[in-house]
Amino acid sequence: MINILFAAQPDQFPIYEKHLAHFLRKKNIAAYLSMKLPPEIVDYIVYAPNSVITNLSSYTRCKAVLNLWAGVEKIVGNKTLTQPLCRMVDSGLQQGMTEWVVGHTLRYHLGIDKHIVNPNKIWENDQPPLAQDRSISILGLGVLGTACAKSLSQIGFKVNGWSKSPKEIPNVETYHGNSKLKTVLNSAEILILLLPDTPDTQDLINTKTLSYLPAGSVLINPGRGSLIDDDALISALTSGRVSAACLDVFRTEPLPPNHPYWQMPNVTVTPHIASGTRAATAAEVIVENIVRGQKGLPFLYQVDRKAGY
Repeated sequence: MINILFAAQPDQFPIYEKHLAHFLRKKNIAAYLSMKLPPEIVDYIVYAPNSVITNLSSYTRCKAVLNLWAGVEKIVGNKTLTQPLCRMVDSGLQQGMTEWVVGHTLRYHLGIDKHIVNPNKIWENDQPPLAQDRSISILGLGVLGTACAKSLSQIGFKVNGWSKSPKEIPNVETYHGNSKLKTVLNSAEILILLLPDTPDTQDLINTKTLSYLPAGSVLINPGRGSLIDDDALISALTSGRVSAACLDVFRTEPLPPNHPYWQMPNVTVTPHIASGTRAATAAEVIVENIVRGQKGLPFLYQVDRKAGY
């Protein structure tokens, strides 16, 4: 019998419990799952960074901390964390992000907004370009960025991707390293941000990097709020260098009612809904990592603590 501590918000426990129990039975794992366990008997922690548990030093028997969120920036720097940390990557998260990114990309590509919001009933009969004539750049080619890049390229868009380390994706032009960032931004008619929150990525989109974009480009951010220097983006949106932005993540959430983004007609604010963890698919990944832990195999999606993701 292994002991699994569910360290997340209490309202999430009934939702996850049934799915975790299902996959544990499927894998023939005898386990006790609870929100209250003595630290010294805990084998695995299913963890959300908004948990009341912040000191992990007493969980000496714990083999791994299995994060429920894709982002780990709120826990990766926790000095009491000595166990392996695994971020959440599941099929539901990938599919949800891909649908949101593709949907908003097509929205701007097709110019849908001007037809939905058209109080003056202007008959503007201009055709959008075909996807093959639109260049899209994605910053961040992890699991989510790669999934989005593949889907957009399958539609026919010219997709460029940028990451810290080399990546190869069919039908996607990939670049890596700081020296290639300008190249990727120069071609970004639509720029999509899917980078993690690390010291290297904070304020990556600033006055200088925004100046590299083609005039009138569009910015879509379902990644992390810290990627953007908000003052710089507001200035670019006001001047027209960036024609529009769709922002799903922010430094402060919920976004304060008096924030300028709410007042800008060329900004869409969505409330951190681009993609979330789905219990049914996340539970399968969690149990697979528990199976691996029991067999002494490498964990899936283990975080590089030095890199921060």
